[in-house]
Order: sequence, then C-alpha cells, then structure tokens
Amino acid sequence: METIKDIARICGVGVSTVSRAINNHPDINPETKEMIMQVIKEHNYIPNNSARNLKRSESKAIAVLVKGITNPFFNDMIGIIEQETQRKKYSFILQRVEENENELDVAIQLVKEKKLKGIIFLGGIITHSSENFAQLDVPFVLSTSDIVNEEDNKAPLWSSVSVDDFAESYKMTDYLCKAGHRKIAIIAATKGDESIGKLRLEGYLKALGDNNIRPDKSIILHMEENKDSYSMETGYRLMKKLLKERDKFTAVYAIADSLAVGACRAITETGAVIPRDCSVAGFDGLEIGTYYNPSLTTIRQPVEEIAKVTIDLLFNIIRKNGQHKKVVLPGELLVRESTQEI
Repeated sequence: METIKDIARICGVGVSTVSRAINNHPDINPETKEMIMQVIKEHNYIPNNSARNLKRSESKAIAVLVKGITNPFFNDMIGIIEQETQRKKYSFILQRVEENENELDVAIQLVKEKKLKGIIFLGGIITHSSENFAQLDVPFVLSTSDIVNEEDNKAPLWSSVSVDDFAESYKMTDYLCKAGHRKIAIIAATKGDESIGKLRLEGYLKALGDNNIRPDKSIILHMEENKDSYSMETGYRLMKKLLKERDKFTAVYAIADSLAVGACRAITETGAVIPRDCSVAGFDGLEIGTYYNPSLTTIRQPVEEIAKVTIDLLFNIIRKNGQHKKVVLPGELLVRESTQEI
C-alpha cells in the first residue's frame, strides 16, 4: 500500500507539499499540485491523511499535528506513523501547524470537528501546563519533544518519546571542544524558542562552560521569528551572516542537519574547504548528511524507533493496555568527514 511518503518520493517533493495538494491548500504551485494529484490517481493512493475528507461518523482516526513540517527530519517519521496507523486499520490525519499557531488550540479544535481516537504531537513548542492538556479528552503522545516544565512531569497525564536534546547537544559540543576547537559558532533556534531549540542551545552553552570556554554572543546566531524554518535555505542564509565574523570561529554547530547542509554550501562558496578551514556539525542524522560531500558529523536520532514507540504507546493507551510513559531514547554521535581536530 502506497503511503504519503511514497507519493512524496515519487513526485520529488516533501510530505508537506503532498499534504497541501490533497487538502487543496492555496500555498502550492498549481503545476506541482496537478502533478501530485496525477501520481496519486495513477497509484490509487487513498489520502487518508486528508482531514477534509474524513466524515464525522468516522470513529477510528489518529491525528498527527506537525509543527515545523518543513524540517525533512519529520518525513521518515510521518511515513512510518502513517504505515503503522493504517496497519492497525485506523485512518490517518496529517495536520500542519503553522509556526505562529498554538498546537494545543489546533488539537482542541480538531477534536471538536473530528471523531478522533488519539493524537500525536510531532515537534512544536511544548510548554503548556497539565491543566491546558487536560482540555483534551483523547489520548495523546508528545513525539520528539517533551514537557519543559519539570513540575508537570511528576505525574504525567500523557506519554512522550524523545532523545535527551540537552544531553545530546552537550555531547556534540563537548566533542568539538575535545577536538581542540575553542571558538565554536552555533546556528540556533529563535530566541523565544521554549522547546528542543532551547534545550540544544543550553546543552551547547553548558559544554562550553565545562570546557572553560566563554560563550561569544557574536557567533551565536538565532533564527528569526515567523520567518525562518529548519531548512537548508535558512542554514545557508544564516551562515552568510556568520561569515562576517569568520575570524571568530573554527567550527560551526547547527542544531539540525538541514541547517548544517545549507551552512556548508555558504562556506564552500567562499572558497573555504570543510573541514580544513572550518569544521561543521549538525543534529538529527538525516540521510542527506551521509551522502553530502564531505559527509556530515551529526547526532543521529533513532527515527524509526521513535516513530514505532510513539505509535505503540498511543495504541496501548487507546486500548487501555498500558500506562503513560516518558521514553528517552539514546542518540548516537557520528563523527564523519566534516569535522577535524585542530
């Protein structure tokens, strides 16, 4: 059975683009939409992820709310979650949440409109209190992120699956420090980020401190609110800004592989050679990092395991076969060609 990920791969576009075509979203090129719909027709794909086609009478539906859908890291996860959901004979709704939207408000509205059995929050800013989440009367799982407020975690009313973003970011920064780098720039999330971006920045800062390195604000570059996303274009553009401070760093750590690949492009356009002139590291373990030249040093997140544990937790709660759990999976430091000791 074809999945939304398969359609995206065949068309050479992202999952989010296929979703926009199916849901008749205005933010898509008409020619691209026509091509996608033709491929869907040829492959007899049934777009179960189309919320608009799901009747209210449908009683077996799972919604996945994705914030940051332009991040290619989510593509594989969405594909796996869709496959597992359909294998369990449930319908699959993919709901995009814009950067300036509150994902909890979107979820509450979706529950009102559709008869859902469960919700998966993928990405996003998870800073809501227990009282806010209590407004949802269906089981849900936070995937790739967790509640920031530790007090709320003492008696969880939901499940979460993620890596320890603080610890894994610390691991990457500490590796760069131990490799001899004393001046490490970072391409970070927005200044107001309260989710994984904040945790990864804090891990970076803690590792610098533990290695007796004073952070330099001039080489800590944040994405812009309501403008930037976890994309290669963003990494490219922000790296262009960082290059104005070129003498102040010997390594760049981007908090996502997509950002890192864009940063590499900006660096090589200046005639510099990676890693001889500047080491570059990322986070996520995207497939593109393996085949990029030079191959990208990164923290690999166990994508398939995160997706499958997420689905298992959700269905255990739906079927009342399990309790809520906070699952933290280990990341893996992959040292490749884009970094070197100095």
